Amino acid sequence: MGRPGGGATSAAVLIIGDEILSGRTQDTNLRDIAKYLAARGVDLLEARTVPDVLEEIVAALNALRSRYDYVITTGGIGPTHDDITADAVAAAFGVELVEHPEIIAMLESRWGEGGLTSARRRMARVPVGGELVKNPVAGPPGFTIGNVFVLAGVPQIMRGMLEDVGPRMKGGAVVVSRTLRVEGHGEGAIADTFERIANAHPEMSLGSYPFYGEGGFGTNLVLRGRDPAEVERTLGELVEALKGVGVESVREVPTA
Repeated sequence: MGRPGGGATSAAVLIIGDEILSGRTQDTNLRDIAKYLAARGVDLLEARTVPDVLEEIVAALNALRSRYDYVITTGGIGPTHDDITADAVAAAFGVELVEHPEIIAMLESRWGEGGLTSARRRMARVPVGGELVKNPVAGPPGFTIGNVFVLAGVPQIMRGMLEDVGPRMKGGAVVVSRTLRVEGHGEGAIADTFERIANAHPEMSLGSYPFYGEGGFGTNLVLRGRDPAEVERTLGELVEALKGVGVESVREVPTA
């Protein structure tokens, strides 16, 4: 229900690539970005995956950048014909693409002038007004324009680029998470009690997640908020409320 701190800094992720939608490549970037932003007090509120179709990328990017404080894109900035993220970002902002001299210099230092093919030059294209995002791992950098950060799709490279993104974002108080494990009770058995506590704390985010296994079944109740004292109070109220309806098998476990 809801999210902690309605006025917090918000972000969205746009994952670009046919290979993700076809199942050929399993995306891990969303998980890594979510954890990175959470540690900096930025709420990741939406994620979309789109194919390598310029119109689809432009439409999704414009929708997300108008709604959230920041948008992070991953994928589509390599040297091949289907790497069209830079084209789409330029189209979304209504600006031209130009070869960035710093990237050209990087490519020449690696490949030499004779090795700077037209395919490799594609990776040097940046929308007018864009700034570079450092790539400490391998290959050319990403870029940022407006409230959009354009990063590589290769997970290791993307994670390296994130380290240059974080300091450019306005963060906030980090969300505190606590988890109660309720054994032997499904969500339906405790839903009314859980909803009553959630409604009493609208600035908190409370979620229930069932589990099943050889050792039995039950529900994990996760409480999230930016005020540690309120999180603690809510946790105590929830434990007492559950005991009040006969639920005794409640214990706190580490939050995943």
